[in-house]
Amino acid sequence: MSTERTRRSFLKTSAMGLTFAASTGFPTSRAAVGSGPIEVRVTSGNLRYSSAPSLDWRTGTVASRDHVITIDPAKQFQEILGFGAAFTDAACYTFNRLAQPAREQLFHELFHPSEMGLNVCRTCIGSSDYSTEMFSYDEGDPDLEMKRFSIAHDQSYVLPMMRLAGKQNPDLFLFSSPWSPPGWMKYGNSMLGGSIRPHYFAPYAQYFLKFLQSYAAEGVPVQAVTVQNEVDTDQDGKMPACSWPQEYEMQFVKNHLGPLLDKSGLSTRIWILDHNYNLWGRAVAELDDPDVRKYCNAVAFHGYVGTPDMMSRFHDAHPDAQMYWTEGGPDYTASDYLTDWAKWGHTFTATIRNWCQSITGWNLALDEKGRPNIGPFPCGGLVSIHSETREITRCGQYWAFAHFSRAVRRGARRVESAGDIAGAEHVAFENPGGEKILVVTNSGPARSIVVTQENKLTDVALAPDSITTLLWN
Repeated sequence: MSTERTRRSFLKTSAMGLTFAASTGFPTSRAAVGSGPIEVRVTSGNLRYSSAPSLDWRTGTVASRDHVITIDPAKQFQEILGFGAAFTDAACYTFNRLAQPAREQLFHELFHPSEMGLNVCRTCIGSSDYSTEMFSYDEGDPDLEMKRFSIAHDQSYVLPMMRLAGKQNPDLFLFSSPWSPPGWMKYGNSMLGGSIRPHYFAPYAQYFLKFLQSYAAEGVPVQAVTVQNEVDTDQDGKMPACSWPQEYEMQFVKNHLGPLLDKSGLSTRIWILDHNYNLWGRAVAELDDPDVRKYCNAVAFHGYVGTPDMMSRFHDAHPDAQMYWTEGGPDYTASDYLTDWAKWGHTFTATIRNWCQSITGWNLALDEKGRPNIGPFPCGGLVSIHSETREITRCGQYWAFAHFSRAVRRGARRVESAGDIAGAEHVAFENPGGEKILVVTNSGPARSIVVTQENKLTDVALAPDSITTLLWN
């Protein structure tokens, strides 16, 4: 284990036992600014979430507002659920190839609250494009009563990896997405592209219920489901996919899946859309329907098309709805695959500043060539595990996640951080208990900024192409 992953003392207080649903606010009393040093962590050049000299608050004023970030913890916004990535079939297969001691060590690093603390992770309902093979949980001829349903495929290495992660972090929140219904439910009778036949909505809802019950019986409870990964594309029939017109998704939620889950007594939530920013208007229209809202009040977004501010447009229409960022990952063929942390710091900051409550990347792990992969895309893992040597490499997105997941606890609130500094994006949080966090991504050359809170300020030197996290009480 690298010494780069030494921990701050305040993280000794575990986030276990906090429940995302029970939000009663945070104490209004706060220690005076300047009562302790400001801890500093930096990723830049050869530094990876490394300790830098601590800073102190001082009393003073700034002559110019250029290069100034002002923190106001009294202005609070959305509550944070957490950070993580996806347990695809491919990721679980890749983890399973590690020797047990190396796997245990890596899972401690990734999931334990004293380390990366990843705690909002995605699973696949059947095969995605990142799988060892294409499969559903009910193959063959039409099976309206789901008598043939089986998660046997997942029992050898998928479920064991999730149980191991849950052992490291009992506060693990899992949500699950299908890439396609079983082929027999679709026009074309294939999991590759196409769309579902509406007369199979009822058995497909049973398919979801069987999945949730089967996973729970294996000790892997799932807290939320999305109706479909990427509702607005069939990926040209090159991978498991299914297009879901808006009216299909609405009918399925309000007439089938929602009532069935409600009747079953499961507390599993439903998230709609699970696709790009530019479909924000569709999400507004779906939640405008009170019958949909009866069973769903949450939207999952991807960041491949459109801009993050489109989520704020959705928020303006439905300010009480939740939003989650559920997919985005690096390209292993990119020259900066290992060093593009500033790109991801910018993405994560914009996502959170536009009301998302969690960030979940794509594959937790793949090999050095982005495998296993039955689809057309060159995605890389959050970590890469070499297919022959088993060497573990951490990509730029991993180090961007470190600046958020290691510092921001479940139940934290985003707080006001004001200041327009070209090339330096920022977002601030207050943890339960009062700890403050400021994450600054500097995508340009080295520069100096000033951070202020109340009548105190401190000077911060930002390294070039860097992410800097400040932590104080």
